[in-house]
Amino acid sequence: MVLILARKSANKCPRCGTVVTEPEKTWQLTAPMPDRYGRITVTVMGIFVCPNCGYRWRGVVSKLKIGSGGVEVESGKGKKVSLGSEKEAPKREGTVIELSLEEILSSEE
Repeated sequence: MVLILARKSANKCPRCGTVVTEPEKTWQLTAPMPDRYGRITVTVMGIFVCPNCGYRWRGVVSKLKIGSGGVEVESGKGKKVSLGSEKEAPKREGTVIELSLEEILSSEE
C-alpha cells in the first residue's frame, strides 16, 4: 500500500475549496536554530478568511531563508526564488589545539 500525501495550498478554503487571494492578518516566526548552511528561516504566517463560507484558518504565506549566501524566498505555492549569490557559504575553520601525551605525562611527574 502506497500512501501519497499532497501538500495543501494555504490559500484554498479547507471546507468549500474557494481560493482566497490575500490573508487578513500576517505575522512572522523566526526559527531559533540556523540550518546547515548557517541561514535563519523566517516564516510569514497568515490568517485567511473564506469569502464564500466565512471559515477562518491559519497558513504559511511565505518562508525566507536569510544568511551569508544571500536570501531565498519560498512562497506558499512552493515556488523558490533565490536573491543574492548562488555559491554556498564558505567553510569556517576552528582553532586547532594539538596535545602530546608524552608532554602531559612528563609534566605530572
